[in-house]
Amino acid sequence: MKIFHPLKTLTNYSPSLLRYDASAGLSVFLVALPLCLGIALASGAPLFSGLVAGIIGGIVIGTLSGSELSVSGPAAGLAVIVFDAITKLGSFEAFLVAVVLAGVFQLALGLLKAGRFSGYFPDSVIKGMLVAIGIVIVLKQIPHALGRDNDYEGEFAFQQLADGENTLSEIYRAVETMSPGALIISVSALLLLIFWEKLAKKGINFFKVFPGALAAVLVGVGLNELFRAVAPNLYMGRSATQHMVQIPQIEAGQSLFSIFDFPNFAELNNPQIYIVGITIAIVASLETLLNLEASDRLDPEKRVSSPDQELVAQGVGNILSGLIGGLPVTSVVVRTSANVYSGAKTRVSAIVHGFLLMGAVFLAASLLNRIPLACLAAVLITVGYKLAKPEIFVKYYREGFNQFIPFIVTVLGIIFTDLLVGIAVGTVVGILFVLYTNSQSTFRVVRTGKDVLIRLQKDMYFLSKPELKEALRELQPGDRVVIEGTHAGFIDHDIYNMLLDFRETAHSQNIQYELKNVGLKKHIGQPKKATQEATVTE
Repeated sequence: MKIFHPLKTLTNYSPSLLRYDASAGLSVFLVALPLCLGIALASGAPLFSGLVAGIIGGIVIGTLSGSELSVSGPAAGLAVIVFDAITKLGSFEAFLVAVVLAGVFQLALGLLKAGRFSGYFPDSVIKGMLVAIGIVIVLKQIPHALGRDNDYEGEFAFQQLADGENTLSEIYRAVETMSPGALIISVSALLLLIFWEKLAKKGINFFKVFPGALAAVLVGVGLNELFRAVAPNLYMGRSATQHMVQIPQIEAGQSLFSIFDFPNFAELNNPQIYIVGITIAIVASLETLLNLEASDRLDPEKRVSSPDQELVAQGVGNILSGLIGGLPVTSVVVRTSANVYSGAKTRVSAIVHGFLLMGAVFLAASLLNRIPLACLAAVLITVGYKLAKPEIFVKYYREGFNQFIPFIVTVLGIIFTDLLVGIAVGTVVGILFVLYTNSQSTFRVVRTGKDVLIRLQKDMYFLSKPELKEALRELQPGDRVVIEGTHAGFIDHDIYNMLLDFRETAHSQNIQYELKNVGLKKHIGQPKKATQEATVTE
């Protein structure tokens, strides 16, 4: 396992890696651009605030991150919280104060080493999250690929805020109202991406270096401009401007600072500000830690990220985002996945994507607003498929139900609710299966005539109590019983008391009964010689 410090990565950066990171950064930029705008729209915030969060997430958090591949930006999982908070607080400027406070809280969590809690999520749940996100991406992008854009880009909840539909009914509506122009663009871009990846795998250098996502976007723009010239009825920007990327443009003569929003710190005397800040900090930190675990699973080099350093980076990022009018920032699965599958090697790819977002705002808004969402939908569908390949389901099924059930529960929970609810349900089920698995074969009974050895083979948690109680009940008068606990580093208090209490039962049934190396507190360092032993003989 390899752990890297960000400054070491950047100061010792090899130029030979730049072609991979620049290409991946460009691909992530194309994915992030509509997501930043869509999440801002879904949050009831200015469109520019989503781009600010994306820029901060790329440049600032990308530089300070505890991960080489994680990419940060505005998160769909916070959209409902943000929307409600802006409504309750009365203004976006008041909400920005809560974002700054959330960053301060996250910074404190990182300095207090709270990132260690990310290790408590079962692996099957993390993998289930990745697969579920992949499926949701595909399902959510199908309507955009067909030209229906009633739902915001970046919304991943099953029940849609924008139009009252859900993920499945939205697909049905999209098929009903399908736009031929969007279908031609999305299918062409999707076929190009498949073709591009196959040629890249064959080792053809051009297809390895030039991003397939950019090629798909160029094809989408080219087809749409061709439609405008020769088939206006297919042109996607004709009446449905919402189907195009919509970067806010700086008008001639408009001051640069006039497009930013700034926090109103007079609101610090409002107690609701602190409640919102803590809520954002907790939810954003949870999403970040989950994605950090996921990014480590996806990393081809199997590097190990620092969750504490990531929380510090997120804290700094949210402080800055709030100060200049941005949405809350978290590490995000979709952008991270796109980064990995685009061949990124280091954090430089995330930084590149941040600078490209900045350039899009200040230099190329009018040009990028010619991109139809149908071609970007094709790019996201390929990312989603890679996250949710059918062989992953087969793999987890073959690993047994103790792995498959938490995995599939997490997948279904996220698809039919949202990310946080699905993760919570999957984690609870995963923990229950861990406890159940640990309760199996925790002791062994060996009988030779009247001599009975009950050997505690590993830690004894409360779930083992019924089975052990049944073993004690089956002992016969005249048995000579030894309960040997050398290998049990921990014995639950209830089980320990049950073993002690059985002395009275053993005495009344003429059973010789001995506890050997069985103690209550061996797991906190009590020497084995000091553990309590009991011998009861007729």
